[in-house]
Amino acid sequence: MPNFKSFDVRPHLARDEEPLALIRARVDALKPGHGVTVIAPFLPAPLIELLKSEGFQSTMERRHDGAWAVNFWRE
Repeated sequence: MPNFKSFDVRPHLARDEEPLALIRARVDALKPGHGVTVIAPFLPAPLIELLKSEGFQSTMERRHDGAWAVNFWRE
């Protein structure tokens, strides 16, 4: 399993900021063996589909605080 760094988008969403460009920058900078965990207040289904179409794997889990943690990486 890759080494993941977390990126919590909830503060950005609370300020009505679209975090896609920030997520994209992190995903595009991933090195082999690394991944990013996006923490969001909802399941980011469009993001999951977009990155899946680009060859990314993902796993997701509902956290105890109600947020979603979605891991993205490339094999």
